[in-house]
Amino acid sequence: MGFGLGWWILVILFFGWSLYFKAMIKKKKLEKEEMMSSGGEQIKAAAAIPRGRSGWPFIGETLDFIACGFTSRPATFMDKRKSLYGKVFKTHILGRPVIVSTDADVNRVVLQNQGNIFVPYYPKSITDLLGESSILQMNGTLQRRVHALIGGFLRSPQLKARMAREIENSVKLTFSGWNHKRTIYLQEETKKITFEALVRMLMSIDPGEDLNFLRREYGEFIKGLICLPIRFPGSRLYKSLKAKERLLEMVRRVVEKRKAAMDKTNEKGTAWTNDAVDVLLRDASECGGEGNQRLPLDFISGNIVEMMIPGEDSVPMAMTLAVKFLSDSPVALSRLVEENMELKRQKGACCEDYAWTDYMSLNFTQNVISETLRMANIINAVWRKALKDVEIKGFFIPKGWCVLASFCSVHMDEENYENPYEFNPWRWEKPGGAAVNSNSFTPFGGGQRLCPGLEISRLEISIFLHHLVTSFRWVAGKDEIVNFPTVKMKRKLPITIFPMDH
Repeated sequence: MGFGLGWWILVILFFGWSLYFKAMIKKKKLEKEEMMSSGGEQIKAAAAIPRGRSGWPFIGETLDFIACGFTSRPATFMDKRKSLYGKVFKTHILGRPVIVSTDADVNRVVLQNQGNIFVPYYPKSITDLLGESSILQMNGTLQRRVHALIGGFLRSPQLKARMAREIENSVKLTFSGWNHKRTIYLQEETKKITFEALVRMLMSIDPGEDLNFLRREYGEFIKGLICLPIRFPGSRLYKSLKAKERLLEMVRRVVEKRKAAMDKTNEKGTAWTNDAVDVLLRDASECGGEGNQRLPLDFISGNIVEMMIPGEDSVPMAMTLAVKFLSDSPVALSRLVEENMELKRQKGACCEDYAWTDYMSLNFTQNVISETLRMANIINAVWRKALKDVEIKGFFIPKGWCVLASFCSVHMDEENYENPYEFNPWRWEKPGGAAVNSNSFTPFGGGQRLCPGLEISRLEISIFLHHLVTSFRWVAGKDEIVNFPTVKMKRKLPITIFPMDH
């Protein structure tokens, strides 16, 4: 663009000081509200505000937070402060004063109390990109309505059967291209598999020019989820916002075309729908829709874009990291291969197709997935804001304060998991060793905002692992996990593959 380094420094300083003064004004306002609180109980509660420190002006402890994200143990940021102040402490990161919880019981209360006590409160780059109508940020009746609609759709046996076929086909198509290669980059390959299947589930778009457009623009869009909240041309957030505009334009055309067809045929209340667009377009009065009105088309389009995130980010990363962890644990890999080869022999002997329940019944495979999710911490925390003063386990959280419920700290806590940094799928078999319904295991969040696609995600990973270990052997290249701004492999996990018949 021709701008010199000095110009950029001035711009960054300008925005930095602007945000600093804004943060200071907000801090003084909160302090004033706290001082105005009266009564013995308020004074007693205020004394129990978690201990901690704010760090440097404006930037707080953000630099240390980010630096830990680039290490193999991102939870060390929490661990250092936990050793000084306890499992719940206060800090200042990403431009906001925050109360951090690394306590599973406190996190459970935060997750369960939605709408009346805690509401979503994410970094500004996320709120700007997703918008006010995002299901991640919305609250109240509308959020419950949409969550129920999508959750019912994703949990249906019909969809699981359909998704099993979609993922199988996508996996086989991707694997067929591997026969002509020696080394592949697994992180990119898994994205191809999951994104295509998810877009078909959301909008019934087949492979072709439209799918390639969506994949390209979505990759640009998602880069800005965690970035500096600066919108000037050329900035990361600006580029991502422009990509979202292009995505919304295409998705809106699909939604409008589907609505016109639905109005023409006047089909309502059928037992089965083809995709998520159909689900959101249909009258949802039985789910408590306001005035029995259909959801606005812009609202549907925006949330369809948001629901593509698992296909581009979380599910393919879980697949990739499962292979990474298995590559470093030959004993676990051998057990996984044994279980999946047995299923393949059973199906081959009776000439039967796979059912989605076949994949979900692979016990050790499910243990591998649980252990991968625990260690990967792809969703490492949730952000909430307190709407009122609240006390949890003796900790006082004042109205207006942000709370970060850290999942990664709980997952990597020795009090919850023995040798937490060891990949050990067997821990999920032991009585009392680990449980997928425990407060200490929250890879999909919890409460009213529990990820509605958790079962579909497990199914996708199960299918991928089954066909991978029964079709190929591999040697993983040297690579590292990067945990900031999102979880990814530094070199996209190169693996050298060998077909089973070699």
